[in-house]
Amino acid sequence: MRGNRGRSRCCGVALAFAIAAATSLSGCGGETFQRGYVLPEGALEQIPLGASQEQVLLVLGTPSTVATVSVEAFYYISQKAEREISFMRTKVTDQRVIAVYFDRDRKVQRLAEYGMKDGKIFDFVSRTTPTSGNDLSLVSTFIHNLEGKGS
Repeated sequence: MRGNRGRSRCCGVALAFAIAAATSLSGCGGETFQRGYVLPEGALEQIPLGASQEQVLLVLGTPSTVATVSVEAFYYISQKAEREISFMRTKVTDQRVIAVYFDRDRKVQRLAEYGMKDGKIFDFVSRTTPTSGNDLSLVSTFIHNLEGKGS
């Protein structure tokens, strides 16, 4: 009788140790970090061409930055980074810049969602790779500055 009690106590201790070890190791698992603007599900669909700046602010909120150089635009900037183990450096896995361009009457003229695809800046709304212009230069600066902050 005494031998069985000792065995069950031993098995109980081993099981408790195994659970504790598994729990502590799960804390070392991967982590995901979201920085900057988080686009609400379906938000861009709520902003039709011709919408007012006020409507954009109601749907998307305050932009990360505003440009007023050649055309007025709102920019919403975000970055997603991950690290496999809690003490490792983070690695940027996705960067996005949502741009809302306005005409002279402050109505939405165009929407764009820029990110990196195949090593180039890509507009996920129009599904094109922008080729030149002041705006591409500005978006490129945003994305490359974000890359430096990911580690």
